[in-house]
Amino acid sequence: MIKALLVSLVFFIPDFAQAYIGPGASVTAIGTIIALVGTIILAIVGFIWYPLKRILSRKKEKNSKNTDSQ
Repeated sequence: MIKALLVSLVFFIPDFAQAYIGPGASVTAIGTIIALVGTIILAIVGFIWYPLKRILSRKKEKNSKNTDSQ
């Protein structure tokens, strides 16, 4: 039982890969990460800024209508 557990642990413990990542793959990975971060930031801006902008413009319209009618 213990021997089987030790053998299975040896297979599941990772060793160093000793692999080379070329410049093309690394530039692609960096570009993908930058695009993902930019997409998340733009999504947050889209969901937060534009509704706030609409609300603020409605308040300005109401204020301008109230001052014009007086």
